[in-house]
Amino acid sequence: MMKNLVKSIRLTLVLIVLLCVVYPVFISFAGKLSKGQGNGETISVNGKVVGYANEGQSFTQQKYFWGRPSAVGYNAAGSGGSNKGPSNPDYLKDVASRIDTLLKYHPYLKRSEIPAEMVTASGSGLDPDISPAAAKIQIERITHNRQLTVMQVTDLVAAHTEAPLLGLFGPAKVNVLKLNVALDDLAKPAN
Repeated sequence: MMKNLVKSIRLTLVLIVLLCVVYPVFISFAGKLSKGQGNGETISVNGKVVGYANEGQSFTQQKYFWGRPSAVGYNAAGSGGSNKGPSNPDYLKDVASRIDTLLKYHPYLKRSEIPAEMVTASGSGLDPDISPAAAKIQIERITHNRQLTVMQVTDLVAAHTEAPLLGLFGPAKVNVLKLNVALDDLAKPAN
């Protein structure tokens, strides 16, 4: 009995040191080597931070690309999904409302052309990225509201499309905040 108690205490102390000291120090060090030095990659315009690259934001104006809906109102303090299943009536009502809104502002689209991520929230509610297809369906609205050509906006989307990691892992994606900052730059009058 006493022998097991001593082993348990020893194992507990080893795990405390390993998981409460060594692991956090390692993760902190790894974070310092990353872009943003572990503080997150900030996006700045004219020296003012406008957001974080890995945290979704709400864009509702027609002149901007819209991101994925958020079940938590893009609040990073309480990230999470809605936890409503695909047969939940409230969930289906939310999705139907999002489809109606998307079709209202994109009358050239058919329901079948709407990417799922444009009407469903992610698990965290903070997804900063959309698929290239989700960006492409918005190009016509953007060009109409920005007085830009389809080619200009299409090229911008292509330039901001990130390939899968190592060409294998994950889907191609477009960061909405970075794309909208570049869109603002593109729309500025030339000096």
